Order: sequence, then C-alpha cells, then structure tokens
Amino acid sequence: MRQSPFLIGLLALSVALNVYLLATRHGAPPPDTRDTVVAGEAPSAPEEDAGEAADATPPKPPASANSDWRVFKATVEHSIARAFEQLGAEGPAVAAVYARLFVWDLDAQQDVLKGDRIEVVWRPTADANYDVAVARYVSGKLGKTLDAYKYLAPDDTWPSWWRADGTEVPFRLVDGPLDDYEQVTSLLKDRPTHAGMDFKTPVGTEVTAPRRGKVVQTDWNTTFNGKSVELEYEDGVHAKFLHLDATKVKPGQAVKAGQVIGLTGNSGRSTAPHLHYQLERGSTILDPLEYHGSSRRKLPAAALEPFKAEVQRLRTLLPAE
Repeated sequence: MRQSPFLIGLLALSVALNVYLLATRHGAPPPDTRDTVVAGEAPSAPEEDAGEAADATPPKPPASANSDWRVFKATVEHSIARAFEQLGAEGPAVAAVYARLFVWDLDAQQDVLKGDRIEVVWRPTADANYDVAVARYVSGKLGKTLDAYKYLAPDDTWPSWWRADGTEVPFRLVDGPLDDYEQVTSLLKDRPTHAGMDFKTPVGTEVTAPRRGKVVQTDWNTTFNGKSVELEYEDGVHAKFLHLDATKVKPGQAVKAGQVIGLTGNSGRSTAPHLHYQLERGSTILDPLEYHGSSRRKLPAAALEPFKAEVQRLRTLLPAE
C-alpha cells in the first residue's frame, strides 16, 4: 500500500473541492488553523498533471428504468481530475468521490497513464454530496482493473465498497478509535491545515481509547475543535479526538485501551458529524495508518453468493458502449 506520493497528489483538487463545497453551503471557506477540520463532506481527490479527457461519454441515465443513477465513462489523456471536467460544475466533487475509492491502490503521480479508462455510476444525494454505486479504473501500468461495488455486508451498519472477489476496498485501522463508522472522509494532509484522519459517523457514536494512557486535556480551543479529548499514550504519542458531542473523561485521568472517552459529534469548526483523529510525537504529525497498521476485511463465505448477485445487478448499470 503506497500512501505518501498519492497524498501529495490529493492536495490541489482536494483544496478546490473544499472551496467548491463550502462556497455552496456557507459562502466562504473556514480560516486556517492546524486543529481546524472541515470534514464529513465529499471526500478528497487526487490532482495529477493538468490535461484533458478524450472519448468521454456524457452523463446519461443507466440501463435500469426509473433510476436516478448517472453513468460517466472517459479515457484519460493526462489526469483523472481533468477527465471529470466533462461533468461541468459537478465534476470536481464527483472526481473526489471516485478517486477516494482507489486512493488505497492507485498512485496518481506514478500510475495514471494516457489511455486508462474511467467508469462510474453516480448520483447527487440529498445532503449535497455524491454517491457512487459502481466504479472501475482500467490501469495500463498496473495491468489490471480496479473495481468497487457498494454493498452492505452482514452485521455491518453501513454499506462499504468491495472488490468483485469480496475484499473490502478501503483499509481499516488496527485497533482504531471507532468500532463502527460510515466512511473515512479524509486522510492525513489532504489539505494544508489537515493533520489527521476523519471518520464519517453519526452523532453519539462511542469513541474509545486505542491505547492505554492518560488524559492531558479536554475541550480546548473549542471554537475550532469543539468538544475534544487529548490523550498521551504510554509510548509518548499524543492523540487528539476532535468535534465530539460529549467527553467522558477528565484531565489527569488514566484510561485503558478500549475505554469510552467520548461520543462523536459535529461541534466546533465542522460541517457534518465526524471524528477527527490526530497523532503527534513532539512536533511531528504521525500518520494513523502507519502508527496503528491497517488491514482489509473479506466477506465471509456465507455472504459471497448474495454479494456476487448484487455485483451482477450493479454491473447492469454500466451499459455496454
């Protein structure tokens, strides 16, 4: 899994996306501060070398009747971002959602080649974001097709995106602060002032301490952080949990791994319910994926048959050319 080069590529389009979304919702972007996080919106996307898309299929209704899903197909000439310009004003946001699905496997600076193919079935949502049912990226350099199918796995609260073989597309933190969440909406340094990892989840979701440690402070810089908790783990790493709805610990208190320390919320400088999780060793910001380690889930054998049936149904939304 290659993280750093791609995250550099995420920066430019991510900034453009956040400006676009904030302009439509609030009229202006928030002020910069290291602990300021604007998340829970359309996810960030890569920005590669500037270019244009050729052989792009304009948005059109998918094959199924009475559906609000839209289909977009394009051949990359220079970048994924420019390919989505065919969608007009919605292009940057849809590109962001699409790119998020493949950020785990595709290095936009190294892997995107002219002639790669983009296919996505998407639609706007009631909360001014964008949803993707199916996404495919045919990569010449990787020599394979990356795919993502939206599916609600057994015992899961939220649908996720899965490969056709039943492997989950996004990675998950090992022993992270949330047992359940809808989606990772930002990775480390998606934006210049972004210093952590964001998890989209409803208000009131339990946040647990991933490691043993002690509470350093709570509810500081509330204009931006909202209700918040800072822990010092036993190895000296400081962990910040921002935008909470409630805190369940007090400064100086010792905490055990797995202990509930707060409830997720939408407090402070935040546009939608989510948890911002930030790690620091001294003045160095740490990547949660590297600190915790990560893994991908696989669907259990009993779930594969219904999943494969759903994959076949979703594939019908991508009409043949």
